[in-house]
Amino acid sequence: MTIQTELPDLIYQRAVEIAQREHISLDQLIALAVAGQVAAVNTRDSMEERAKRGNWAGFDRFMAKVPDVEPEPHDRL
Repeated sequence: MTIQTELPDLIYQRAVEIAQREHISLDQLIALAVAGQVAAVNTRDSMEERAKRGNWAGFDRFMAKVPDVEPEPHDRL
């Protein structure tokens, strides 16, 4: 599929530089950028749908089972 679009000059020039540095075509760089954005939106949409199915009562029941103890030394930040 062919898509025609206009980019601001600064974004176009930067995209060309990145594509050259990465040894890929500008078309490939743009396809990767669009794919990344589509994946991000899909992830967000999926999380929103999962959140709608959740409920605070179930969360509270789950959290009540977690022991109230300090983390092991290797798990501390």
